[in-house]
Amino acid sequence: QVQLVESGGGLVQVGGSLRLSCAASGLTLSNYITGWFRQAPGKERELVARFSSTSITYYADSVKGRFTISRDNAKNTVYLRMNSLKPEDTAVYFCAARRVGKGTYDFWGQGTQVTVDS
Repeated sequence: QVQLVESGGGLVQVGGSLRLSCAASGLTLSNYITGWFRQAPGKERELVARFSSTSITYYADSVKGRFTISRDNAKNTVYLRMNSLKPEDTAVYFCAARRVGKGTYDFWGQGTQVTVDS
């Protein structure tokens, strides 16, 4: 059974930092494309960052230069380091994985809340 479990969310002040973790079981993340998404109240879910199976990264313009996605193959875990946090980064953050060549994500975590207090 595949599971993606996020952790590391919380309440942080403007300008602060958090590191989110997404631990996987039942699949090997290095064989998948892994994404971090977020959904703020009243807004659609959006892709924040993506880490390909060949370690190519993508970032949404809104987080470029502030967020860093990385992967630890030994721990089968993907991270999202978030620096210089802004109130507009407040959202539930989800990790997800999809097979190479597929357009949709097959597996999702339960989400972790990030709140940036101004």
